[in-house]
Amino acid sequence: MLSHDGKAVHVTVSQGTPLRIFLIRHGETAWSLSGQYTGRADIPLTTHGEDEARELGLRIQNTPFTHVFTSPLTRAQQTCALVGLNATPEIVPDLTEWDNGDDEGRTPVDVLASRPGWNLFRDGSPNGESPADISARADRVIARVRLLKGNVALFCHSHFGRVFAARWLGLTAEHAQQFLFDTASLSVLCYDHDCFDEPAIALWNSAACATFAPALSQSERETRSINRRAIERWDNEGGEQDVPAMFNEEAHDSSVMTNAIKRLNRTNSGME
Repeated sequence: MLSHDGKAVHVTVSQGTPLRIFLIRHGETAWSLSGQYTGRADIPLTTHGEDEARELGLRIQNTPFTHVFTSPLTRAQQTCALVGLNATPEIVPDLTEWDNGDDEGRTPVDVLASRPGWNLFRDGSPNGESPADISARADRVIARVRLLKGNVALFCHSHFGRVFAARWLGLTAEHAQQFLFDTASLSVLCYDHDCFDEPAIALWNSAACATFAPALSQSERETRSINRRAIERWDNEGGEQDVPAMFNEEAHDSSVMTNAIKRLNRTNSGME
């Protein structure tokens, strides 16, 4: 933020628990599985989607929430109920998924065959919402949650959640296509340095099967250290070192580490 004389001014969040937005996409549905655009169609979770929601609930069951908001659509409300947070959920119509208009139920391949070069995040859909429309909805939710403190959960949808993240960072809806947002995934939005004018993303698109924010025990830290040494030996010397089974692929580990472990496992199993 700039003052009237052009100097940077940082607006610090007031005393109290800093705002953290837990942005949660609903679990799997038949259409998310088939890749069909699912906007206002009120499709329930699959059995697997219900399991995803329960797994997500285990990750954040010990996290206290000051507010829980959900889209009115069934798949979001089901996910919210199965996650089972401590606060009573409030239905917020602005969290509803992007209205796909004439493209509802179609796949991207189908749409592109009839409209080459089309891009949802740039063009919207005929008789549906425009990028400006959904951006306005996201902005209204952002304006509301910025007034809150503590952990706030938003149960929403793929395209809305992606636009929400883009708008949180001050980007346009077109940038939202770069934010992949899987079913039953968890993302955490916050402020850097607890300053209102420094919106940030602390976690993005974290899978339901991962464990959220655990403190590593001494044995886990030692295991991670052994894993790192194994990777370094593989990359630097071409050698091999036994890797303990307890390797947790979380956001703490880079894709390089993950790929190296997979290479080691393939070699040991004779696949490579």
